[in-house]
Amino acid sequence: MAQKCENCPLRQKPLFQDLSPDEVRFMQKFKVGELVVDPGAPILMEGSNSPQLFTALRGMGIRYNTLQNGRRQVLSFVFPGDFIGMQAGIMGEMGHSVEATTQMTLCVFDRSGIWNLFKSHPERAFDLTWLAASEEHFLGEALSSVGQRSAIQAIAWALVRVFLRGRALGLVRNGVMPLPFRQQDLADALGLSLVHTNKTLAVLRDRQLASWSDGELQVNNLEALADIAETDTEKLPARPIL
Repeated sequence: MAQKCENCPLRQKPLFQDLSPDEVRFMQKFKVGELVVDPGAPILMEGSNSPQLFTALRGMGIRYNTLQNGRRQVLSFVFPGDFIGMQAGIMGEMGHSVEATTQMTLCVFDRSGIWNLFKSHPERAFDLTWLAASEEHFLGEALSSVGQRSAIQAIAWALVRVFLRGRALGLVRNGVMPLPFRQQDLADALGLSLVHTNKTLAVLRDRQLASWSDGELQVNNLEALADIAETDTEKLPARPIL
C-alpha cells in the first residue's frame, strides 16, 4: 500500500521542514501513487515529456547527461527526499536523465497538478523554487570543484557533501553510510579519470581520513577531510519536502 503523507518517514528526519496539516492534506491529494523501480532502471530520460513528477521516498539514484560521443556526465546523486522531474514539470521536457542505482520507491505526482500548487498553495510553490535554487547552488559548487580544486580537494569535497547529506538523513552508523555508486560515477561527476579517482581515494584511505568500498563510505575524520576540500561541515539547512 502507498505510504500516506501524514505518515511519511521522511518527515521524521531532521533534514526536512515540517508541514502544516493543510499542506499534508494538499500533498496527499497531489500524490497519485507510488512506483518501485529496480536498480539500473530509467526513471526519466533526457528529452522526455513525462506526465509524472516524483519524490524519492527510498533508495538512491543518479542524474546525468549523455554526450554525443556516448560518454556520460554525472550531474548529481539522488537521495531520499529529492524531487525528480522539475524540468519536465516546468519546461515541458527533461534536460537530463535520472536512473535508479538501488531499488527505489518513488512518490508519484501528476504533473498537471503543479499549476494548482502555484495557484492555491504559494508556500508550496516557494518550496519548489527553493529546491530549484538549491540544486543550482550545488551545481555551481560542483563546477567550482571541477575547475578550481585539485583532484584530492574535489574528491574530499564530494565525500564531505555526501556524508553530511547521509548524516542528515540518518544513514550514518558509526561513521559509515551506504554509498552504492561506482567510482566511475564520481569520476564522471568531477571530470577526472577513473585511474586518477582510484589513486586519490587510495591516498585518503592511506591517510585514514575516508574509505569507500563495497558500497559503503566510511569517514574517520570529517573535519580533516573538509580542511582538504576547503569547505565546512556545518549542519545542512532544513529543506522542504514535496
